[in-house]
Amino acid sequence: MDDKKENENEKEKHEGIDHEDEEEDEEGNKRTVVLGPQVPLKEQLELDKDDESLRRWKEQLLGQVDTEQLGETAEPEVKVLDLTILSPGQPDLVLPIPFQADEKGYAFALKDGSPYSFRFSFIVSNNIVSGLKYTNTVWKTGVRVENQKMMLGTFSPQQEPYIYEGEEETTPAGIFARGSYSAKLKFFDDDGKCYLEMSYYFEIRKEWPSTQ
Repeated sequence: MDDKKENENEKEKHEGIDHEDEEEDEEGNKRTVVLGPQVPLKEQLELDKDDESLRRWKEQLLGQVDTEQLGETAEPEVKVLDLTILSPGQPDLVLPIPFQADEKGYAFALKDGSPYSFRFSFIVSNNIVSGLKYTNTVWKTGVRVENQKMMLGTFSPQQEPYIYEGEEETTPAGIFARGSYSAKLKFFDDDGKCYLEMSYYFEIRKEWPSTQ
């Protein structure tokens, strides 16, 4: 019985049918709230566009939305453009996504014991993306050695790319830290929608490579 109800709720969600939710009032009594279907942001902005006060309120709530980036669908789209590796004293290494591996199969190489940080650029279109986050999981010889998860935030559509730069970290040092690593990068939002899922390999070496 529960499975049947769950399937019906899922069908209503995909068909854009109004559904009910419950919340408690100040006295602790539950009351039913009817939630409307999700509509495209473009359509929302068109509503009451002649009402100056509502228009200003929407601008304060949404920021400066680039209407050229709005589609007819209610689903947001996120395109991750590139990853840049930053390290003091080294030229910025810009890697378009998807990564292009070298002849050894590595997307890039890092020097052991060196500080570095990642910088991503991405474009949001169609609708607001809520709670965009990424995970980067790293394995060495089949053992997980890092599982990074970072919340980026909520973004409205715009033509110019958003830039996010992570905190500086340091690669592991020593002979046992060097070698081949495998990793998986994933971008997704609060609704669980995945915008990028990519596996790659990289190398930690004794010295920086002369060219990458």
